[in-house]
Amino acid sequence: MDQQYEVFFVSKLDETKQPALFWRAKGDEPRPLVVALHTWSADLTQSWEKFRARCEERNWHCIYPLFRGPNWNRKACGSDLVVSDIESAVEYAKSVCPVDEQRIYLIGGSGGGHASLLMAGRTPQLWTAISSWCPITDLIKWHAECKKSGREYYKHIESACDGDPEISSSAAAQAKRRSPATYLASAAGKTIIDIGTGIHDGHKGSVPVGHTLRAFNLLAAPEDRISAGDIEFIEKNQEIPEHLKYQGEPDAAYGPYKVLLRRVSHWVRVTIFEGGHDLLPGPGMGFLENQVRGQEPVWYSGSAYDGESDKLGK
Repeated sequence: MDQQYEVFFVSKLDETKQPALFWRAKGDEPRPLVVALHTWSADLTQSWEKFRARCEERNWHCIYPLFRGPNWNRKACGSDLVVSDIESAVEYAKSVCPVDEQRIYLIGGSGGGHASLLMAGRTPQLWTAISSWCPITDLIKWHAECKKSGREYYKHIESACDGDPEISSSAAAQAKRRSPATYLASAAGKTIIDIGTGIHDGHKGSVPVGHTLRAFNLLAAPEDRISAGDIEFIEKNQEIPEHLKYQGEPDAAYGPYKVLLRRVSHWVRVTIFEGGHDLLPGPGMGFLENQVRGQEPVWYSGSAYDGESDKLGK
């Protein structure tokens, strides 16, 4: 059997066969599993290779589910079917290869960041750790932001939610149900979560930085949260207030994407770096490989920069 192949697994909610790309680690010993997620408008052809290559280097299993495709579809965009698909992808991998139950990871950016944080809130017990990049946290807020800025993602949300959530109460209810912000607080202390984005996102990129910072706030202790005023300042000025600027040693894993703000609160970390709508697969995977279920988080993303950013245009 080839180590890389397309598979179909049964999604437990509607019992349909759903596609995924799969990489199987070598050997018969249990190995870590990574579930990697595509972006907002993408399918199985986007970003897979960057995740697969890093799993091959580590001899990890990796599965890349479609989870109902681009997010203008009703069945996609954070639906219950999406949650079922991603859960079922894990079950499929465990059924066909030896998986280390202490090391089951989730990673994604943009729309994959949205889905990764949704899974954090709805199924925290499933994951050892999650690496989420430039996520959409609140669909109602992002709908308004995209409409104001002329980005057509607001039309996608309306298509998925059967209406404008700023006008229709039923569409608003749909958007809220599909938003990570609705569930994230319940994940605090149950899975290790690392969230990051570039400071220019929302200007050179489609998701304002506040989505990342407010996600951190939902998971952080009250005394560690970042104020609404500081979030507004960062989004408007593409600059970190003096009292929040990162003072630590340069993070070698981020390479040219210099860390500008970093804060840890128990089991969650947030990083704002010099960049835009970027997923950095090197430090993302470097962070995950240090996490083991039942142990305290290890906030380390690797000793050296590992490759280019995955520029997330959509």
